[in-house]
Amino acid sequence: MSQQRAQRIVETVRPAGHPQPQPNLAPVGVFDSGVGGLTILHDLLRELPAERYIYFGDTGNCPYGVRSQREIQQLSIAAGRQLIERGAKIIVVACNTASVSALAELRAVLGQEFGIPFVGVVPAVKPAAEHTRTRKIGVAATEASARGDYLKRLIAEHAPGIEVLAVGCPRLVTLAEAGVLEGPEAETAVREYIEPMLDAGIDQLVLGCTHFPAMRSVFERVAGSAVEIIDSGAAIARRTRFVLTDRHDLAAPDGNAPAHPRPLEPRDEFWCSGDAEAFSRVASAILGMPVAARTIPGMLVAPGSIS
Repeated sequence: MSQQRAQRIVETVRPAGHPQPQPNLAPVGVFDSGVGGLTILHDLLRELPAERYIYFGDTGNCPYGVRSQREIQQLSIAAGRQLIERGAKIIVVACNTASVSALAELRAVLGQEFGIPFVGVVPAVKPAAEHTRTRKIGVAATEASARGDYLKRLIAEHAPGIEVLAVGCPRLVTLAEAGVLEGPEAETAVREYIEPMLDAGIDQLVLGCTHFPAMRSVFERVAGSAVEIIDSGAAIARRTRFVLTDRHDLAAPDGNAPAHPRPLEPRDEFWCSGDAEAFSRVASAILGMPVAARTIPGMLVAPGSIS
């Protein structure tokens, strides 16, 4: 990207020289390894209805959870650049694996270059630890998140003395990407992953992957009424509001969030790196609104090709 082009983007993202805060109509960028981040977008549409959104799902390279940290970082930077090219004023990393493995790199590389903030997804370990009565909580995550140091640090900081059982659930990501959000196949897979945690006596289950809230009804049915299911979507949306407010970058004056997400509008954009028709079908099911996505070519990266 040329220096002149980069300067134009920065100027679009953060207008300068105004004595009073002016509405910033540049879009909010959101990306995920696939369709999972749409569950975060759902909460953003409720929390910040005046904003315009650009969503990128890296479906051609999904899942991230089985890739190396270096690959995840490079894929995340490529996704971030696509959103910046389209004028994003803030980027929500609506992917647990990318947040765990690449958020610091995104801030160091793209944040420094373009002067825009990144908001990451944090597994809801803290509220789960606060609510547990049995002092046992479960975390359903991607493989990378379940084995990563970031989750261990969260547990050490927010859940000392509490037994935390974390399990990677790669098959659930695959099912969600295929649009299998309900039914016997989804229920069997969820049961296989979380039944050992239920048998161990958890009373809080953290959905530590943004794909999983799309299957919330299945998790609730399998876990039963004695287990509280927690995800971080609403908290991430509130954090995005806080950052935009702090930077005077809201599209409209701050106000109370409505009870329901606003409908999608023609100004909202959806992009993916894989099959746009398949992505649109699953995205429409998750959001409960028609989605028409477009494919960005040339973004596919073979696993193991980045050292």
